[in-house]
Amino acid sequence: MTADYKSTLFLPKTEFPMKAGLPKREPELLERWQAMDLYRVLREDSKGREKFILHDGPPYANGHLHIGHALNKILKDVINRSQQMLGKDANYVPGWDCHGLPIEWKIEEQYRAAGKDKDEVPIVEFRRECRDFAEHWITVQSDEFQRLGVIGDWKKPYTTMSYDAEAQIVRELGKFIMDGSLYRGSKPVMWSCVEKTALAEAEVEYDDHKSTTIDLAFPVIKASVPELENAAIVIWTTTPWTIPGNRAIAFGASMDYRVVEVGEVTEKSGAKPGDRLVFVAELMEHALKRCGVTAHKEVAQLKGADLAGTVTSHPLRGQAYDFDVPLLAGGHVTTEQGTGFVHIAPGHGADDWVLGIENGIEVPFTVGEDGAYYDTVPLFAGKRVLTADGKEGDANGAVVKALAETGHLLGVGRLVHSYPHSWRSKAPLIFRNTPQWFVSMETTGLRETALAAIDATRWVPASGKDRIRGMIEERPDWVLSRQRAWGVPITVFVHKESGEVLRDQQVIDRIADAVAEEGADAWFDGDPQRFLGNDHKAGDYEKVDDILDVWFDSGSTHAFVLEQREDLAWPASLYLEGSDQHRGWFHSSLLESCGTRGRAPYDAVLTHGFVMDGEGRKMSKSLGNVVAPQKVIEQYGADILRIWVVSADYSEDLRISGEILKYQADSYRRLRNTLRFLLGNLADFDASERLEPAEMPELERWVLHRLVELDKVVRDACDNFDFHELFVAVHNFCATDLSAFYFDIRKDALYCDRVDSVRRRAARTVLDVLFDCLTAWLAPVLCFTTEEAWLTRFPGEGESVHRRVFPDVPETWRDDALAKKWQRVRRLRRVVTGALEVERREKRIGASLQAHPKVYATAEDIAALDGLDLAEIAITSSATLIEGTAPDDAFRLDDVVDIGVVPGFADGQKCERCWMILDDVGRDPIYPELCARCADAVASVTHVVEVGG
Repeated sequence: MTADYKSTLFLPKTEFPMKAGLPKREPELLERWQAMDLYRVLREDSKGREKFILHDGPPYANGHLHIGHALNKILKDVINRSQQMLGKDANYVPGWDCHGLPIEWKIEEQYRAAGKDKDEVPIVEFRRECRDFAEHWITVQSDEFQRLGVIGDWKKPYTTMSYDAEAQIVRELGKFIMDGSLYRGSKPVMWSCVEKTALAEAEVEYDDHKSTTIDLAFPVIKASVPELENAAIVIWTTTPWTIPGNRAIAFGASMDYRVVEVGEVTEKSGAKPGDRLVFVAELMEHALKRCGVTAHKEVAQLKGADLAGTVTSHPLRGQAYDFDVPLLAGGHVTTEQGTGFVHIAPGHGADDWVLGIENGIEVPFTVGEDGAYYDTVPLFAGKRVLTADGKEGDANGAVVKALAETGHLLGVGRLVHSYPHSWRSKAPLIFRNTPQWFVSMETTGLRETALAAIDATRWVPASGKDRIRGMIEERPDWVLSRQRAWGVPITVFVHKESGEVLRDQQVIDRIADAVAEEGADAWFDGDPQRFLGNDHKAGDYEKVDDILDVWFDSGSTHAFVLEQREDLAWPASLYLEGSDQHRGWFHSSLLESCGTRGRAPYDAVLTHGFVMDGEGRKMSKSLGNVVAPQKVIEQYGADILRIWVVSADYSEDLRISGEILKYQADSYRRLRNTLRFLLGNLADFDASERLEPAEMPELERWVLHRLVELDKVVRDACDNFDFHELFVAVHNFCATDLSAFYFDIRKDALYCDRVDSVRRRAARTVLDVLFDCLTAWLAPVLCFTTEEAWLTRFPGEGESVHRRVFPDVPETWRDDALAKKWQRVRRLRRVVTGALEVERREKRIGASLQAHPKVYATAEDIAALDGLDLAEIAITSSATLIEGTAPDDAFRLDDVVDIGVVPGFADGQKCERCWMILDDVGRDPIYPELCARCADAVASVTHVVEVGG
């Protein structure tokens, strides 16, 4: 007769499956959270706690989510969940940016496809279509964000197009009206001829563009020094079309210049022998080559400062361009490219405008909103710089032809270079002088206030501070106006005779009240007298119809979200977006809040990088390397995407590909298997089994020590928003300290020891603590899987792992001396397992329990093992520990040369229950197939199944 002892083993029991099936399981958990209204439950649980408010930077409501959205929202969710579990009230209100060009452009695309003319559609009807479009995509994106596991107030999000939001934006604008910092001025701005509007810097992207270049001579008519008599100043430009707007030439005051006399020239050169030309020394040879000058002689050397006071004539003089062109010292002149001189067209460049204003130079209007020269521009009226679809027009050609006829055009070329383009239409942009509405950076000290606010803010990473500080230090006044239809209007009245802005708080209040009741359409669809009241006549005022820059909308969200919702707080604890938002949302929010409240609307700012493909390339449809979050979720589940977000340093650019996702799926499986092991071996666990640490074996006390260390890592990582460090630490703990070490050793005790053995009870007590800690520590990242694990063990109706806080890990569990000792024990164990792996590979043994290794070690190693069972730790049936040097043929590791192992076979018989080979097998008369330990364990249970043999 033999017995089947399997039923006497305490094998793992759990309904938590090995295979996750996340694409199917996650939606079920989402339904559960929605049914129990987990968001509301958390708010109730958190009443009275310290608030943590991560204010959501609003995405545009204009399409399906891309992988960048997933990175951003998952990271926000991980932060919110971790702060909630740190014991705070982390209330997250998602939002959407609904106004502006991206949505307006979509409606115009629909119009063009249908053959409709936008200009023939009433503005209120057009705006209604934009609103409907945004509402549709808010619904779609809300569902997609929630599928990522993002928890927040999805039933009551904020939108920039809600009436209350539009009304508050009007009030915020009113504050700039009333303090005198809002003004209408004429400045060159980035202009899209396709969209027919000014663009903010954040709406501009740079791409390669092929431009016509010219080298052009400006004859000197008043020389500051004799060496310049009868000479010409040579400029080089990539925008010939700006020459009609030229009003000055800039030089570098500290640079070295040369006057040369032309000797020989090529057939195509515009220069003539005997011409005297001036260049900066460093660029002279390159410039002469471009101009087709093959021989020359140097006739004078000058310092830039010597050029001050020199005046030239416009190359088109005699053709209605009869004004003088002075030379002015300019700090923006460099020797990187060109001639060392910069032609100044104050209406077509920021530096040009500043230099012109500083020197009292006229700022002409030359190019209209459609990219064509105004009728007042001599020679070139009606010529187009860019066509309606963004292609190069006929202006450059006409200007080059006219300049060639004057004899002053020295050379023409073509250059591929980085050039500003609209992020929406992808068409190239131009700088053009236009009347716009601005907020002054100086009138109320806005620049100084913003710089002080930057210094008072925590920036993560710290480099973000220098980046935004440099932008604020150098930035021009804030352009608020856009010549579009879909947005909050610039609710300003201008007196027709004086040109003064109407600064009347009662008028502003009436406008805001109307917008709160009817939406911003009220400004476009009604009698302006309703706003002006009895104190002002509508006939005396011009009503401005431009709309606000959408960055003013989103920059004001702190005012209509944080300040107006009782469940939130101002300022925000954290703003978090991509690193491009130093010039976007972080920037506009800073300026708006500093201008109206004197400080930043945030205490801290965190930035993340962009998403690249596996080879570090930008994603594009043409490359076929776009990874859609929806597809990843369908294949792997959202928890895999969430692991991907924290698996790398997200302050840098993140890479994603099929291979990278497979790697993250492997990491996930290791974590899932850890949770499954815990659940399986905690089946029927009862609090009465628990032991105090003092009653536990050293191994269990070492695990508790590791939990103390890990608890600090987790909490510090959450405070520092360093979830990469958190994830790596917890993952490695699970994979290395637990699965490959602690679990590996304790499986035997868990499965084979008596139920009431100290070793098994201690192990189960520690497993319970591990489950408590790991489900909490991993919950912010693996929000679905940890919930599944928690509910497997605690399936109550109101239960959720997300209602918990990080458990308190007693500092009394710390035992640095024990940790140091076990570091040495693990070092020795690594050599033994390495030796046994060689034996298995060579098929000399089948399993480590067949082995009896002789381990040669130092006195320190042997002392570390005092009171421990080396066979238990090495998972062998027996082992011998010998102080001294191992034989030459012993197994050694290259990095542990003072420990050697000589493998051998264990003596005795195989226990049919634990499979150890021991010399006490057969001594028990009732259970002769078992070792003494197993015979005792079986005797303690009542269930043994006899089978015939």
